[in-house]
Amino acid sequence: MLFLIIISGNILIKVCLQIVYYYNTMNKLKSFLSKKISYIMSAFFIGTALLNPINTYATEITDYQAAAEARLLLPVQSNEIANWPEGPSIEAEAAIVMEANTGTILYAKNIHEELYPASTTKILTCLLAAENAPLTDMVTFSYEAVHSVPSDGSNMGIDAGESMTLEQCLYGIMVGSANEAANAVAEHVSGSIEAFVDLMNQKAAELGCTNSHFNNTNGLQDENHYTSVYDLALISKEFFNTDALSEIGNTARYHFTATATQPDDFYLNNKHKLINGEISYDGILGGKTGYTSLARETLVTCCEQDGMKLICIVFMDESPTQFTDTVTLFDYGFGNFNLVSINENENNYIPSDSSFFNLDNELFGSSTSILEFEDNSYVVLPKGSSLSDCESVVSYNVPEGKGHVAAINYTYNDAPVGMVYVDATTNDSSYNFTSLNGASDTEDNSNSTSADTIYLNVKLILIFTIVAAALLIIIIYIHSLVTSYSFAAQRRDKKRMRKRKREAKKGRMRFRD
Repeated sequence: MLFLIIISGNILIKVCLQIVYYYNTMNKLKSFLSKKISYIMSAFFIGTALLNPINTYATEITDYQAAAEARLLLPVQSNEIANWPEGPSIEAEAAIVMEANTGTILYAKNIHEELYPASTTKILTCLLAAENAPLTDMVTFSYEAVHSVPSDGSNMGIDAGESMTLEQCLYGIMVGSANEAANAVAEHVSGSIEAFVDLMNQKAAELGCTNSHFNNTNGLQDENHYTSVYDLALISKEFFNTDALSEIGNTARYHFTATATQPDDFYLNNKHKLINGEISYDGILGGKTGYTSLARETLVTCCEQDGMKLICIVFMDESPTQFTDTVTLFDYGFGNFNLVSINENENNYIPSDSSFFNLDNELFGSSTSILEFEDNSYVVLPKGSSLSDCESVVSYNVPEGKGHVAAINYTYNDAPVGMVYVDATTNDSSYNFTSLNGASDTEDNSNSTSADTIYLNVKLILIFTIVAAALLIIIIYIHSLVTSYSFAAQRRDKKRMRKRKREAKKGRMRFRD
């Protein structure tokens, strides 16, 4: 369109010049008019060119707003759970609220849809870096690490050949979203960016991610670089389970001082509004922003209140709605759900009278039950619900070497709400049982003979043995007394009869004489 306007303008100029040429014979007048017409037409064309991007941008804004309004009408899958609190409608294409300790999904909207994560990718990058190298390591920025990312993208301004600690790099990545720092960390950990990307995909698979493929360290736009909000929530669970990473991810502003290997003194500011204080919200533990033109706004945030630790992730949102949607979802999670302790409320699997099922610390010391639930275990339920509203299934497929006997999985109207391990104290003397009292096992029981160990109280068995032996001795003694008394009476009777016979015989003899 603009090209046609320019061509038409040039033709118009030429026509005007021809008119001036034929109807004005004075060269001065011709030159004057030519310049004036040229200035007028140039101003017209420049104005058109300047207005055209504005109109295009306005059209794009309108399109994004329309798309956001359409996404507002998309269904929320967690609302289909019976008796589940009604979740809000938000403008994000996909969103999740997950309780970090149990993995319970409180809110679900297109949680398995494959979308572009943008810079929220860096959560996985930092997690792998912290797992595979000391934070005190010095990281040198190679030419490739610095120059393989766009110069106008998020960066720290570090030059090739400069170096800083791995911890400082992680601050640069999480606070300033530095793309070159993500590359430098990858090279330090794995030797190359490509090898680190392989490690990213391996780690994602280990965590249970099934809708993810990572193709770079920083989230720059790539059609083969995608994940889902559910997969990223699994990754974020690991990230926020590490105190050092949580502290880094919850930093509003970080000061880099000049060193011998990095000559600049500068600050990086976090753009996450729930971290930098632009939006106040109690209990924020950290998070990460992200943006590309195709991914739109992406956001990861972790927050804890009253012992409940929630991870909220929104994908394909518009600014600043990614922050207001996150606040809305946190309000929904904390306002409608609470923790229910399994140790305090579960009565079906471990009997209250466990006299025969306990283990002494010492042979004649105080004894404690050896079957017990794992400490601090709980489920997440809608407020007003109780553990009796849940169904439970026992599984004997548990991790080896951790003292677990079984795992009990809880569901609320078919929605998983938590799991607890049943633990036992190690002892060589044991008897194997195939199931727990009251358990309903619907899973593979092939490993139960090696894992279902219940131990017997040695002290109590000895007491019963001694008591039984004493009773037996008493019975034998009484029997012996009775038997002895009977034989003695018989002997006395026989002796008396023999005496009488002798006396009678002597009497008969005297009578004859």
